[in-house]
This record gives sequence, C-alpha cells and structure tokens, in this order.
Amino acid sequence: MTEIVAGFGTSHGPQLKAAPPEAWETRGVADRRSKGLKFRGGTYSFEELKALREDFSAEITHDVMQRRWDSCQASMDSLSRFIADQDVDVLVIISSDHKETYGDEWLAPFSVFWGDEVAHVPYTRAQLDEMAPGLAEAAMGDVPDRTVMRPTHRALGKHIIQSTQADDFDTGATEIIPAGRYENHTIPHGFGFIYQRFLGQESTIPMVPIFINTFWEPNPPSAKRCYDFGRAVGRAIQSFPGDLRVGVVASGGLSHFVIDEKLDSEFIQAMKDHDAEYLSSVPAGEMMSGASELRNWIAVAGIADEVGLSVTNVDYEPCYRTEAGTGNAMGFLTWERTP
Repeated sequence: MTEIVAGFGTSHGPQLKAAPPEAWETRGVADRRSKGLKFRGGTYSFEELKALREDFSAEITHDVMQRRWDSCQASMDSLSRFIADQDVDVLVIISSDHKETYGDEWLAPFSVFWGDEVAHVPYTRAQLDEMAPGLAEAAMGDVPDRTVMRPTHRALGKHIIQSTQADDFDTGATEIIPAGRYENHTIPHGFGFIYQRFLGQESTIPMVPIFINTFWEPNPPSAKRCYDFGRAVGRAIQSFPGDLRVGVVASGGLSHFVIDEKLDSEFIQAMKDHDAEYLSSVPAGEMMSGASELRNWIAVAGIADEVGLSVTNVDYEPCYRTEAGTGNAMGFLTWERTP
C-alpha cells in the first residue's frame, strides 16, 4: 500500500539565499519605492504602510538580521536531515508559479505534471543581469550549475489527476513544462529550491510537481478549495497501487512582502490543531502578494489531515528588512505520524 510517510513546509524567499545585511538592505531600497505593498486586504505605499504600523527599526539592525539568517540556515539544515531520514521514494511538491512557467495564455487553479522528467536549467548571465537589484544572488540558490533532468513519477501524477477529477476537481494536466519566461522549459524556483537546498543537486528522488495559482487574478482558489484539494490529493496518493513511500512538500510563504506575525502565528497554530475551519476560511485579502503562497501550505495541511499526520516541529523567523515591517517571514515545519 502506498503511504504518505511525512511532510514538510518551507519558505523559499530570496532572504534565505542571499545573506544580510547588504542583500536584505538592497531589497529594502526597492520596498521603500513601492506603491503596491499588500497588507491585511489593503494596498499601500511604503510611507503609508510606515504610518500605519509600529516602528520595526529594532528588527533591522545588523545583529538581528544575522541572528535570523543563522537561525534559518540551521532550520533548513535540520529539514535536510529530516527528509533524508524518511527514505522516501517520491516527493509530491506543491508550489506556486510566478509566471516563470505559465503565462497569460493559461492559468489553472490547480495543475499536476505527469510527464517523465523535467529540466532544471541554470540562469544565463544575461537573465541574472536583468533581475531586480538583490535578486540575482538569491536566484543562484534555486538552480544547478548545469542543466539537470530531474525524474518525475508519471504514473502517480496521472493517478492524482484522475483521482482528484473523480473527487469533483477540474485538475489541470501538463505532460510537458511550458517554455516559460526564459523559453527553456525549466521547472520554476519553488520546486528547484527544494532540490538545491534540501536534497542536493545530484539527487535522483523523483517528484510530482503540483502547481497552485496562488498569485494571479482572476482565479486563485479559495482557502477552502485549497484545503479540500489537499485532502483529495491525500486520498489519491493513498489509493495508488504499490508500496511507495511518499513525502509531501509545501514550498513558499509565509507572510511577505509585508510581514504579519499575527497572521503567521494563527496560521501555524491552526495547522498544529488540525483546525480545518480556520484553514478553510483564511480570507483572500490575507493571502495577497507573497502571502498568497499560504495556499500551498493549506493544501499540504489538508493532505496531512486526510492521512493522519501531525505537526511535530515548527521554526519561525520574521526576517524584516525595513522599519515599515517589510520582508519575508520564514517558516519551516514537519508533519509526521504520531502515536
């Protein structure tokens, strides 16, 4: 019998891959110029956000930044060991796409890859040079130093598509990763980061990539739809013939690019408590900008609740980069079967 043996969630923001203070402060310069910062259902300029919130100056000293960076690196090292200990045969990774892969031609709320392999392609020098200040260094943490063809589990991907369709989801299916922004058919960073940081560039563990349209109007799925989809994916995996050991992964989040510690705290507690009502009712206004990636975690929490996994460890670091509270809240969480 195929079994979901464990799960984990991880942020994948640039501040995990480019060290403070310089890289974080560079992104802070961009924040200060922004007119479109999303927070609790509103959209603000930097000055408006600064006036609205408390002063976070104490959170952006170099000492605090370094402490948070060190803590995040230690948490990710711990997650790497956790994954290795699970001895999984395949990883089902749920993440979002920043229009790296899917464009305006077609955006499904949920889409599952069911091909044989995916390309993981490094950036060219020209592509890195075109990135916003502070992002190129971080982007290098998402890609290998040469093109790698990563194995995927065709049969399980197909089974998840057909099983979730039978469970009343109109699940998108993709057998070939689209050419995407860089016209190279690469898997996007939310998936690539899992291999580069946790599994190792040379890992041959196959994956099933599942895309959720977390960011893009007009069709991001509701929190309830994400939670119910997760439960349907859990049922699908468990009904797959064979004796695979499967791990499930949520990649992205937590609140960003305006950090909301209250939201993050309530959200993490709900996952600990198996609080389906909360997880199914997170308002769309709370899941805007980078915080939209909470949808990936909601889906994996649904999988965990369906198959009887519980949260066993949580690390959390709000990595601020300006006095107005912009930055990226980093979360690292494990689900396991408990007595």
